[in-house]
Amino acid sequence: MTLGHSKNEFTAAKYLQDELHIEHTSLSKIADTVGTPAYVYSTSYLTDQYNQLSEALTSTPHQIHYSVKANSNLAILSLFKSLGAGFDIVSSGELSRVLAVGGDPASVIFSGVGKSTEEINFALKAGIGCFNVESRSELLRIMAQAELLGCVANVAIRVNPNVDAKTHPYIATGLKENKFGVTKEQALELYRLAAENPAINLTGIDCHIGSQINEPEPLLQALTSILELRDTLEREGINLQHIDLGGGFGVQYRDEVPLNINDWGASVGQILGGRDLQLRIEPGRFLTANAGVLLTRVEYLKVADEPEHKNFAVVDAAMNDLLRPSLYQAWHEVIPVKRSSKAQPLEWDIVGPICESGDFLAKDRVLPLLENDLVAVLSTGAYGSVLASNYNTRGRAPEVLVDGDEFKVVRRRETIQDQLRLELDQAGH
Repeated sequence: MTLGHSKNEFTAAKYLQDELHIEHTSLSKIADTVGTPAYVYSTSYLTDQYNQLSEALTSTPHQIHYSVKANSNLAILSLFKSLGAGFDIVSSGELSRVLAVGGDPASVIFSGVGKSTEEINFALKAGIGCFNVESRSELLRIMAQAELLGCVANVAIRVNPNVDAKTHPYIATGLKENKFGVTKEQALELYRLAAENPAINLTGIDCHIGSQINEPEPLLQALTSILELRDTLEREGINLQHIDLGGGFGVQYRDEVPLNINDWGASVGQILGGRDLQLRIEPGRFLTANAGVLLTRVEYLKVADEPEHKNFAVVDAAMNDLLRPSLYQAWHEVIPVKRSSKAQPLEWDIVGPICESGDFLAKDRVLPLLENDLVAVLSTGAYGSVLASNYNTRGRAPEVLVDGDEFKVVRRRETIQDQLRLELDQAGH
């Protein structure tokens, strides 16, 4: 069986005999079984992306820590755990997910600017591998809680190297005006402070300059910058075991040229060659984005009566299911599940049923559509389901994991009963 190719060949979705498949499973079959909207992911794509990244760093001692925030489904976490991944988390809830799939807490890096006392205590008691510390106040809090609990906290300081990642401003994190990390000068002071406290074990140095980075230069500049700080620390007798470069490796959504992982890995190997350091990275989107699609059905077609007016295809997925187009004006390719449609191609805005003008999945797309047609919104494996909400009291979509010609529901469709059981009416019922 040979899968067909289309302009979306960089994703897991492929046409087979004019019908869209994930691996060898028809999306029409999945829609008939679980309904729409639904998220669908490819096991083989997730596995291949992980292996590609690991192989690019063959010459460098490294550990991949999957960024849970990109897609936190338990089945996805379990798959990456089986491949040898550690995890990068930004909340105690994400730590609970890692522990739920049997993840080793020692493989966990805890990032994020707003760790609460309760979250710090939970992480210390669990025995996580490292806190990425983002402020003086956070370091002092971790010190105090580690002393109180009678344990030692492994710590890396997140340095903001003031490197322009050349990406969307909402996902740039390495400039001075961003809330993340501390300057190199502040970091040096924090390392000196932490080195004097027996409740802190300084293990590494961390940075993350942003997401969707398609050029290697910003990543390599950041690496060079934090290596300079590491060398300064070493001269002061503060020895670190790892450097954490974060993630942010760019992927293709439309016509972008994605980051060449092999070239980047070779450059990293040259820069780190001969140094006794483990490299840690925190990929999320790179591993999951193009592994997934959002499957949705056309409810109504609103054809304009004037050529200059918009045509609207109203589908059953909405901004509560996929927020990225409304939040970032992000592009997601939209294609029919069946290519045999006899409809005349027209230019459509693909919109949802939510009562907001900002409720759209795509704009100005030329597609042959009929009511009740299935369409797939591509590249939704990252920051899709995890950003979903119950706006308009809509239930969140199910998630489906495909493996060859088999699939399983790894998150069931949320019902109205699921939502209502968390609330009480005025009478307390």
